[in-house]
Amino acid sequence: MINKIAAEDRHFADHGWLKTHWLFSFAEYFDPNNIHFGNLRVFNDDYVAPHSGFDTHPHSEMEIVTLVYRGALTHQDTMGNEIVINPGEAQRMSAGTGVRHSEYNHGDEPVELYQIWWFPDDKGLTPSYDQKKFSREILHNDLTPLVSNKDLPGVVSIHSDTTLYRGRFDRGNQTEVSPGNERGIFIYVTAGEISVNEISLEKNDQARIIQEESLVIRANQDVDFILIDVPITTEN
Repeated sequence: MINKIAAEDRHFADHGWLKTHWLFSFAEYFDPNNIHFGNLRVFNDDYVAPHSGFDTHPHSEMEIVTLVYRGALTHQDTMGNEIVINPGEAQRMSAGTGVRHSEYNHGDEPVELYQIWWFPDDKGLTPSYDQKKFSREILHNDLTPLVSNKDLPGVVSIHSDTTLYRGRFDRGNQTEVSPGNERGIFIYVTAGEISVNEISLEKNDQARIIQEESLVIRANQDVDFILIDVPITTEN
């Protein structure tokens, strides 16, 4: 079953310095039918204005990944990290028993980022941090794992049963995914257009997919998308 959710059905909030689309219930947006997809809890599509950002705030018991697609975001936390996240990088922060952090755009152009949260497999973890850069070459015409709890080479580690892939395909190329009946697939198109088993997804559309043995993903245009594999639960 492929549940397509169009771009215009995302929840939008405009805070002036922050323009954001929330794909799941978050902050003041609450929909009891849109809390999570498997262990995937948050997917926010954020635009942060120049010289502004998220002041220091707390998190706990959550796995948090940030992908920057444009601009540069400065991360600072109570673990002692002060690091800039640039396009092509994936950052993971395990909040665990509790951490405080800030994220700030010190530049003169907006920052476009995606922040994604998962429920951890285990509670009470010591807070931790991981960040890696991925070259454009390995992302070209391939479904590339960026973040995973699996033993995959070169990925950002995470304490949750999931793998996040980025797909950058030239028009006409395709790939096949075989999730089976025990895994769910979440797709978010960040640029271009794809078809998933002949269902078209354009920029900022999403798909939540369960109980599909095989998926053929074809680039109808030059395309960039995020694909997340999660375990299926009775509440998907």
